[in-house]
Amino acid sequence: MAFGVLILVGLALACFIAVIVGTTLGAGANDGFSHGIWPTVFFVQYYGLPLAFLLIIALLVSNAVRRSNAAKADAQ
Repeated sequence: MAFGVLILVGLALACFIAVIVGTTLGAGANDGFSHGIWPTVFFVQYYGLPLAFLLIIALLVSNAVRRSNAAKADAQ
């Protein structure tokens, strides 16, 4: 799950940079961002970081539950 978070954050940042470069090169002129690969790039950029944040929270909760179960098993 941690590698998934890392890949998702890296992909979102790469898409963010791609939009900046694409805008600089004029890809957004004349409604250029509405077709091709650009809708997918915007989707990953928009939802990637919040999804990574939720995955980090899920990772923390699962780690806390695992540690709690391990501590209970050691106490018995």
